[in-house]
Amino acid sequence: MELESLYDLLQLPKGVEPPAEEMLSQGGKRYLPPTSRKDPKFEELQKVLMEWINTTLLPEHIVVRSLEEDMFDGLILHHLFQRLAALKLEAEDIALTAASQKHKLTVVLEAVNRSLQLEERQAKWSVETIFNKDLLSTLHLLVALAKRFQPNLSLPTNVQVEVITIERTKSGLKSEKSVEQLTEYSTDKDQPPKDVFDELFKLAPEKVNAVKEAIVNFVNQKLDRLGLSVQNLDTQFADGVILLLLIGQLEGFFLHLKEFYLTPNSPAEMLHNVTLALELLKDEGLLSCPVSPEDIVNKDAKSTLRVLYGLFCKHTQKAHRDSTPRGAPN
Repeated sequence: MELESLYDLLQLPKGVEPPAEEMLSQGGKRYLPPTSRKDPKFEELQKVLMEWINTTLLPEHIVVRSLEEDMFDGLILHHLFQRLAALKLEAEDIALTAASQKHKLTVVLEAVNRSLQLEERQAKWSVETIFNKDLLSTLHLLVALAKRFQPNLSLPTNVQVEVITIERTKSGLKSEKSVEQLTEYSTDKDQPPKDVFDELFKLAPEKVNAVKEAIVNFVNQKLDRLGLSVQNLDTQFADGVILLLLIGQLEGFFLHLKEFYLTPNSPAEMLHNVTLALELLKDEGLLSCPVSPEDIVNKDAKSTLRVLYGLFCKHTQKAHRDSTPRGAPN
């Protein structure tokens, strides 16, 4: 990944250092871009949790000013959990070295996980992520504590943010976008619209192949004049080339070769193609549900079907109307 594209991806102002490659663990490092950090519901969640902690620890004269900077060493978590759970933990009160802070944090989190009846692998936090000031892990932990010990605390519902994961690979740095859900839906109004493919994969998985076959037949009919064909719907749309050519064929678009990569050689070039295709479909009103271009590049079958289904419906219905004699009854 080029340095410029890394700046753009993380939305970093010039002069701010992007993550050094040697700092990235094998599992990757998560980043919150400025748009996520400035999300009103995300900011409100932090404010509510901070006020709750400060109110709880008021008798001990402890004040939290930043969830990202003040929670990592286990000191405040130690006092907070002891007060919430009304028990005494066998951990030193003051830990000055990194090793002793990490040990203290380990003791606290083990007690928290026992109280929440969570195994370590089930928790959305760990000693490493909390100690490394991972804000999302800290928020997951505090939300779980609030739900366990103060369920009447009014947390903002359906808080979700976009997260960028940067991972070191043999070929350089690899990025991936995802959405992190921090609080639950509370009412039907908060629920996302139901999607036909969510229902299909969940309730009638045996019919998925039949739907794929119908769409593949439709695609091949339209691509035949270009001398192209599709055998595997899950994989052949990942680079965006066939998708762009199909859209151009059906919607009457002429795409200059300078606008996309005809033979993409990297995930970034594939992502460029797919993003362009989704923008064209969105402009034509053919995306009924949001689709992430990364999901198409990653060969997610459900996302690929969502994209093709809009084209399939529009043009099979159009073909049906065109074949119906004028004046014929409906």
